[in-house]
Amino acid sequence: MISYESIFKNMGESARAASLVLQQLPEERINDVLRAMAQALVTHTNRILEANHKDMESARDVVPDTMLDRLLLTKDRIEQMAEGVRQVSLLASPVGSVLESINRPNGLHIEKRAVPFGVIGIIFEARPNVTVDAGALCFKTANATILRGGKEAFNTNQVIVSIMQDVLEEYDLPRLAIQLVEVLDREAVSVLLQQRRYIDVIIPRGGAGLIQRVVQDSMIPVIETGSGVCHTYVDVDANLEMALDIAVNAKVQRPSVCNSMETLLVHEGIAKEFLVALEKKLASHHVTIHGTTEVLQIIKGIAVDEHSFSTEYNDFDLNVAIVSSLDDAILHINRYTTHHSEAIVTDNVASAQRFMNLIDCSTVYHNASTRFTDGFEFGFGAEIGISTQKLHARGPMGLQALTSYKYFVFGTGQIRS
Repeated sequence: MISYESIFKNMGESARAASLVLQQLPEERINDVLRAMAQALVTHTNRILEANHKDMESARDVVPDTMLDRLLLTKDRIEQMAEGVRQVSLLASPVGSVLESINRPNGLHIEKRAVPFGVIGIIFEARPNVTVDAGALCFKTANATILRGGKEAFNTNQVIVSIMQDVLEEYDLPRLAIQLVEVLDREAVSVLLQQRRYIDVIIPRGGAGLIQRVVQDSMIPVIETGSGVCHTYVDVDANLEMALDIAVNAKVQRPSVCNSMETLLVHEGIAKEFLVALEKKLASHHVTIHGTTEVLQIIKGIAVDEHSFSTEYNDFDLNVAIVSSLDDAILHINRYTTHHSEAIVTDNVASAQRFMNLIDCSTVYHNASTRFTDGFEFGFGAEIGISTQKLHARGPMGLQALTSYKYFVFGTGQIRS
């Protein structure tokens, strides 16, 4: 019988040892390695695509089409992944930066400095780009990484990690600074989540089921990334052409991802005009409207049920409801939000400010699509995930979110009386 405890002990010890090596590297050396990793991904594009083709063929009959989009890699997507790594290499590392400086009356000088976590575990579903983003961001911040991806992307992840490990070896660095869990048994995840001795923090990325399982089962501190039941509210004072463009983009540009819109709220004062125009705009995209009674009196669709407003469709489905006021929109969103991303479209600055102040989520928008909640779009180079919790990190997590801090205290012989 396989001893999962033994497997993860060995992985954890190797990662812990590797993290100590990474913490001694000058930043320029880290950046050289990242640039080499980016080039290696491009050089080995065909190898990655061959592995991805195997995964796609295996997943085609068991994974919905929109979720297959998350799994699929193309030459362009691999180049985008490589560009994300290049962008990370250009960013200043937060490691070692002084966050706060204090001089005490007794002469003690105290500095609060950003430091690596040490070892970060990432558990995610069928998103091969996460493998690259997580490995690069953690390496940039001198953290070792243990990756556990979904079985649907196993072949792709295996090739990507081996490419990154080969680059580490070329630079005389520990190959196991980036590791992939190759045990696909779901029960092994429970054992992984007990490895608090070796892993400093766990970051889950995926659907609500995965995230809740990790949060509930982990003995390791968790940075919770959330599912995305994202809303857009079209206010009575909205520019309707702008609102149409934003709503359509938020729903159809890439519906399988967590920052796509799942619910559209429309003020009753402009509901008929706006919804008729929206129906025409969405027709070519074959979006299924899940509407309230009032909505279905204006446009075609199916009736919402008790679960609709809590559902992350990740598909060409959209909840639509009519509200009588800005405050009703705020109440609705705060009831159903997963604390990810919410938007208001309005020309009324006061309404926008009220909405943005009172909505409880990681990222709130005025006159823009929720699709921008993304580390690359925020200028982070890449992201480790979208945190929907309130402690440590919130929203798209870049380099700073992958550090903790400690206090460095400098004295001249002080003793406490």
